[in-house]
Amino acid sequence: MTGRLALPLLLLGAAALLVSGRAAEPGSGTLNHGTPSWEAVQPGLELGTLPVSAPGEGRWTKVVLLRMDPARVRLGLDIRLSPDFSAGAWAVDSAPPEAVAAFNAGQFKGIAPWGWTVMDGLELRPPGTGPLSLAVVGDTAGRIRFVEPDSIEIVRRAGGTRIALQSYPALLTGRGSIPRQLTEPGLGVGIGHRDSRLALCQLPDRRLLLLLTRFDGLGDAGGAIPLGLTLGETARLLKDQGCLRAVALDGGISSQLLLRDPAGGTRAWRAWRKVPLGVTVSIAP
Repeated sequence: MTGRLALPLLLLGAAALLVSGRAAEPGSGTLNHGTPSWEAVQPGLELGTLPVSAPGEGRWTKVVLLRMDPARVRLGLDIRLSPDFSAGAWAVDSAPPEAVAAFNAGQFKGIAPWGWTVMDGLELRPPGTGPLSLAVVGDTAGRIRFVEPDSIEIVRRAGGTRIALQSYPALLTGRGSIPRQLTEPGLGVGIGHRDSRLALCQLPDRRLLLLLTRFDGLGDAGGAIPLGLTLGETARLLKDQGCLRAVALDGGISSQLLLRDPAGGTRAWRAWRKVPLGVTVSIAP
């Protein structure tokens, strides 16, 4: 066993002992949470924490929230691959010096991001096909939109897209509706599956809210263990925060977040897996 794998495997074993003997919990179990406490980190950037209690191993869940004002910060995409182009090599520590925050992007296969990917106005990947997908689109004026699959081609043809990333599943659509697939069995989504979650949503005032969950049963060392909320619980939590549209990014052992304060201090929630694509947040010009 290599040193790089030893700690994750030991932590997974310890987590298994904590949850052993528990029956699988349905995705529609009771979710209890308090009110976030907020602190300003940078202009247009606020960090919040939220106590959460969910069934089963979901009871050991810590929620970190990052609220972003697109009028004051600018989102970008950052690609990093291994030297032999065989795997993603991006992690939050790869974020450029000007980034005040960074987090991993959506789903991927091998070294290729899944779905529509536009970076600095250049389309790197065409739109993907999926009824539960959602695209996060930033234009040259700094506006951010959450675009549903049937509208992506219209936005694509209109031009003016500076960045775009497409991910799945959508957690909230329309004006805060939770898709049936996240709460009803037999519709193609494992509604009882618990995992570390990363999701991005838009609030009614057009600010963005990033949600990151961490396993809280073994202290800071076990935070990256992939246990936590179901997709349905994640959607409910975002809806309770006032979100209108939301999409899951790549969670599990990929979910990670970095914050930098004006004094040069850094806070990071790191992951066990590197990915090909990350999202950076910088102060708007």
